[in-house]
Amino acid sequence: MNSQSSTQGVVTGRLARMREVMSREGVDALLVPSADPHLSEYLPGYWQGRQWLSGFHGSVGTLILTSDFAGLWVDSRYWEQAERELSGSGIALMKLLPGQPGPLDWLAEQAPEGGVVAVDGAVMALASARQLEARLKLRNVRLLADKDWLLEVWEERPPLPVNPVYQHLPPHATVSRVHKLEGLRQALQVRGADWHFIATLDDIAWLFNLRGSDVSYNPVFVSFALVSQNEAILFVALDKVDGNLRKVLETDGVHVQDYAAVGEALAGIAPGSSLLIDPAKVTLGLLANLGSDVRLVEDLNPTTLSKSRKSESDLAHIRQAMEQDGAALCEFFAWFESALGRERITEVTVDEKLGAARSRRPGFVSPSFATIAAFNSNGAMPHYRATEEAHATIEGDGLLLIDSGGQYLGGTTDITRMVPIGSPSIEQKQDCTRVLKGVIALSRARFPRGVLSPLLDAIARAPLWAEHVDYGHGTGHGVGYFMNVHEGPQVIAYQAAPAPQTAMQAGMITSIEPGTYRPGQWGVRIENLVFNRESGKSGFGDFLEFETLTLCPIDTRCLLPELLSSEERQWLNAYHDEVRQRLSPLLEGNALQWLQVRTAAI
Repeated sequence: MNSQSSTQGVVTGRLARMREVMSREGVDALLVPSADPHLSEYLPGYWQGRQWLSGFHGSVGTLILTSDFAGLWVDSRYWEQAERELSGSGIALMKLLPGQPGPLDWLAEQAPEGGVVAVDGAVMALASARQLEARLKLRNVRLLADKDWLLEVWEERPPLPVNPVYQHLPPHATVSRVHKLEGLRQALQVRGADWHFIATLDDIAWLFNLRGSDVSYNPVFVSFALVSQNEAILFVALDKVDGNLRKVLETDGVHVQDYAAVGEALAGIAPGSSLLIDPAKVTLGLLANLGSDVRLVEDLNPTTLSKSRKSESDLAHIRQAMEQDGAALCEFFAWFESALGRERITEVTVDEKLGAARSRRPGFVSPSFATIAAFNSNGAMPHYRATEEAHATIEGDGLLLIDSGGQYLGGTTDITRMVPIGSPSIEQKQDCTRVLKGVIALSRARFPRGVLSPLLDAIARAPLWAEHVDYGHGTGHGVGYFMNVHEGPQVIAYQAAPAPQTAMQAGMITSIEPGTYRPGQWGVRIENLVFNRESGKSGFGDFLEFETLTLCPIDTRCLLPELLSSEERQWLNAYHDEVRQRLSPLLEGNALQWLQVRTAAI
């Protein structure tokens, strides 16, 4: 039996055991989201139940299980991966498309009238649970959300992480936790709330100037927070906070309680009190602890907007981190070009060598996400990940896509570059050039302060749409400050709802990353991070523009320069001038020579 067949057998066995539990408990359909009680993007192993049950290793997906059906809903980034990993498991690939019904719609339509749908309420957002429950009630279907349905069947479940919590200190932490708490309390007053409950790990880490390593790639730690005008309580496993740190926190008015005590604390909020929550960022199960007399004030977490707006002091550190990251990339690419054709290089080698180059840079802490090194057809899968068991050797002709990033004490990076291998085809160069035109178009844009970020998406897509080309993912996501590489509230994606909280404000850092993906052939993506800065005022109001933060050459050997306008060439040459000026002092030898060659004007 090959390894694929063995894996399929394991998954079908797990599904069978889960169905036995469902049958015994009178459950008609089980919903298993990719989520934890903090609604994180990257999950500690303890909460990777959807992955364990389905065998699909993508970071996002929703599994629904009934007595005679199993389906996994994923968006276009994961279709090829899911098709491969689900093959033979009995789980159907359900392709998520913009504007088309999703898993909750399917449940609302397919659950038997008078039946029972189950989910672990501790990992389902309140907003989603309300939406589902309202639709199920129309058909007299009950939503059962009072327990973890995997507990009985998931043997050898990973434990909760136990990594220590540490401080993010000055000079990189530019605002004290005391001042951040003062700002939060002012926001509570404005909203008329007595308390604020925070479950999102990045908000908590930012608010208290603390970091951890409980979640892969994101320097956060498993915790909750409850804040009033007089109290600030941090719920975290007690053995993760040493005595010295606990004293520092107590001095700043932060009381540490055990992670498991959060339910009791919520239950203890006095009747008649008001509690500020973000219904998209807290779970149904946690809020079930509240007394019926607690009034909910529903709004965006104030910390979400505060941490998205980086200060000029933050920006000084972020620019330094971008320089160090760019220097590491130059060292890597100089090695890569000298070694290509002389030694065997695989996608896994790229990951290892690039990680090693970053690790030598001052302030480096960890990767900011799993490196995507994808050659030719693998590049057509936007979230492809090479493994020791399955990877490509870099040889012949084509395109190598490298999407990578680092966590530094002074910032978080995320960059994608295309590398020509041998002689890329004209069609491949056309795709690269068209994608670059999208990057340049949005990078040069000016827009009113407060414009809703999803509306900017069409600017980057216009050069692609003009040639009847498109891509399935968003164009841009917010990026944290030594924090999550994916951060809100802004998002540049027409698929996202243009809600008020997505408004562009000065200080936000966002990615620009259009792409083109041709299944079975190749994929193209070019990505820079940009910063919202003041552009000027007019009779029409205040305007913003982007400052490009990422510093690394864009390989012109992948391009057809004749397809670029004079303005686009001017932008690219000016960008390369700045890259060369700022990175040259950090490099020497082959890396410096590589930088000079790759930043030559076109």
